[in-house]
Amino acid sequence: MQGVKAGFFSPLPPARTGVADYAAALAGAMRRTGDVEIDAQDADVCLYHLGNNQLHRDIYRRALARPGVVVLHDAVLHHFFLGTLDQAAYVEEFVYNYGAWSADLARGLWRNRARSAADPRYFEYPMLRRIGETSRAVVVHNPGAAAMVRAHAPAARVVEIPHLYVDVPAPPARPFPRPLFGVFGHLRESKRLFSILKAFAAVRGASLLVAGEMGSTEFGRAAEPLLARAGAIRRGFAPEPEFTRLLGSVDAGVSLRYPAAGETSGITIRLMGLGKPVLVTRGAETSRFPEDACVRVDAGPAEVEMLAEMMIWLGSDAVARREIGRRARAHIVS
Repeated sequence: MQGVKAGFFSPLPPARTGVADYAAALAGAMRRTGDVEIDAQDADVCLYHLGNNQLHRDIYRRALARPGVVVLHDAVLHHFFLGTLDQAAYVEEFVYNYGAWSADLARGLWRNRARSAADPRYFEYPMLRRIGETSRAVVVHNPGAAAMVRAHAPAARVVEIPHLYVDVPAPPARPFPRPLFGVFGHLRESKRLFSILKAFAAVRGASLLVAGEMGSTEFGRAAEPLLARAGAIRRGFAPEPEFTRLLGSVDAGVSLRYPAAGETSGITIRLMGLGKPVLVTRGAETSRFPEDACVRVDAGPAEVEMLAEMMIWLGSDAVARREIGRRARAHIVS
């Protein structure tokens, strides 16, 4: 990057998002090799970080006005458009992606948008055509996201690279007598918190740490009865370095996604890098993880039962936990 000035556009801390943490670490690494300026107006090339919430509104507009390289953290931007456009603009964008015949479908989806956090239909329409066609390149972190971009913009230059991982010293071992599972991040329907809590009810002799902000007041209220069960430990948002300490305190992570938005979970990557076994949803988003470096759970009717079986197994087998965690770390740092 010598002699080239890179403009860097992303939410950054103190924004409470994984994208902000990722971007801060990446910007620091890039500065060690070249000239990087946040929100630069005169850059030679621009790097835009896009996700599916309103923090990315201005970044998306800039990425269209001055095309550059886009890092697509969520390959389903549908919820971004629901939150940033009015009905007319949303229907217009939907039709641009899927054709004039889809206008009635778009109007129906708009009317029922209150259900969009959990309704699989909203995840079936990523709405990526405009950003895919405009950008000089689109960077993704898994084959599922790559396929979504190519389906919307066949001529797009799509580059799949591993998710950023910054290695840190393992936090000190915690004096905790029971196996501890952990769920982290922005807690919403698609992270399968209710399924996790129901499965955990069948696990004896273990504890469950639920750390992060609830996606909505209503969602948090609905989770309260399940969280009140014995063995569940509730924590809110934790800034660094406390968040890393919490990640390091668990014996295993639970990081499910369904419906998936084409994202690679930064929390999953960090847990694996710390040598923790992680339960993940089987799918294209997690397909790059070796079979013996994680524990896969199928979405669908058997999700809770399968998850309970895997949690009971991991909770009772410290040797398996250590071996899966060792392989997980080897994969991430290789």
